[in-house]
Amino acid sequence: MSKTTTGEVSVNARSEGRNWRDIYASRLVLTDLLVLVWVVFGVQILWFGVAAADVRFGGNLTEVAVSYTAISVAIITAWMLMLGIFGSRGYRVLGTGTQEYRMVADGTFRLFGLVAIVSFLFQIEFARGYILIAFPLGLAVLVFSRWIWRLWLGAKRLDGEFSSRVLLVGSRASAEHLARELARHPEAGYMVVGACIPGDSGTYSLPDSSIPVFVDIDRVQEAMATVGADTVVVSSSDELPPQRMRELSWGLEPGRQHLVVAPSLTDIGGPRIHTRPVAGLPLIHVETPRYEGIKLYAKRGFDLLGSALLVFFLSPLLAAIAVAIRLSTPGPVLFRQNRVGINGNHFKMLKFRSMNTGAEAQLSTLQEQSEGNSVMFKMKDDPRVTPIGKFLRRFSLDELPQLFNVLGGSMSLVGPRPPLEREVSEYEHHVHRRFLVKPGITGLWQVSGRSNLSWEDTVRLDLYYVENWSIVGDVGILWRTVKTVLSREGAY
Repeated sequence: MSKTTTGEVSVNARSEGRNWRDIYASRLVLTDLLVLVWVVFGVQILWFGVAAADVRFGGNLTEVAVSYTAISVAIITAWMLMLGIFGSRGYRVLGTGTQEYRMVADGTFRLFGLVAIVSFLFQIEFARGYILIAFPLGLAVLVFSRWIWRLWLGAKRLDGEFSSRVLLVGSRASAEHLARELARHPEAGYMVVGACIPGDSGTYSLPDSSIPVFVDIDRVQEAMATVGADTVVVSSSDELPPQRMRELSWGLEPGRQHLVVAPSLTDIGGPRIHTRPVAGLPLIHVETPRYEGIKLYAKRGFDLLGSALLVFFLSPLLAAIAVAIRLSTPGPVLFRQNRVGINGNHFKMLKFRSMNTGAEAQLSTLQEQSEGNSVMFKMKDDPRVTPIGKFLRRFSLDELPQLFNVLGGSMSLVGPRPPLEREVSEYEHHVHRRFLVKPGITGLWQVSGRSNLSWEDTVRLDLYYVENWSIVGDVGILWRTVKTVLSREGAY
């Protein structure tokens, strides 16, 4: 069996890095076109039949009739152009985050507005149903197709394909941190293949990895060629003065090699970050998070409407669970537990009882068997859990009564986990920032591993939510919650 040399690996890696962006973008172009042809012509046939009517131009123009088929072709062409103009197929927005979907929506809405303006100015007698159905349906199917592609791309990136091959440049501490975070999220498409750490004392790989380390900052191009990197990520600029940064960027091959600068900002959402060039300096402005005003009222309205609808539609299920608990084991249907909420205020959190009565008194005897993290008690085969309680916990059905906490205002649909008072006593000072917002029935930690997470990861996810929450983000977490509950991942 023949062996592949290091040089061949580098050439193949460079070739892949040079081509995957164009390959993926061309596939998106094809599927976008197929989607729009199917939607626009489908709506045309549905609305007019096979023999489509004509569009009439009024006003001062001579009466002109144009076939709806020609109009459909024009709309499809313009729609494809708008998707390209708004950069919805750019590799920087693909695979993670919501920017890709926002660009698709922006291009669609702008085109819809342009069609409306043109039809008004030239008095074009469009069939309103044709337009009002084609645009929202087209947007929905476009977003769905992009989501399908994203699933495929994520699977490929887990295998190391369709990703930027990254050479980190900076201090050892910053390179280790960035390598760890990028490895945590391979779907983002940045695969670290090497690091250049000036002044490193002869250690040739980062801890717990096989990533090679280079020590000469003046030979970045050689390091990139050795590991087949196509992207340089500067993780810190301690060893890179402004002139050296300029030289580094000038040395990269335009269009094939890329430079990314990672500031020392972590867990800050994109909407809070704004880049503003001042005197030739790309200054990054970071807005401080706000927990007041219209955003709070919008969140409360969202919570009230969402919890009320869920209680209404789930009322038969709630009643069935209550009856099953009452008939299966002695004790109350609901379990009320003291929890710490917004601003450190205490409240009674409701759950369907999933344990035997007196379970709290037995906790001290089980502490040494905890399988959770260093602060939260978790146990896979907790002897206090009743048979029906195991079923309820498996699908998180025991959490449903917290909808009434949301209606009462002590909780939110989405937020940090509401802790026990004994857990709060173990908090470090910075962890108390999670009390700036209401605790939630679900949150980032619940959809990211739940009981399988370390305490540090739990805190990091909760604080990220506190710093960056939004209604759109809440909707995304609720959607991910449904998938997490069905997969039963991390549910004890």
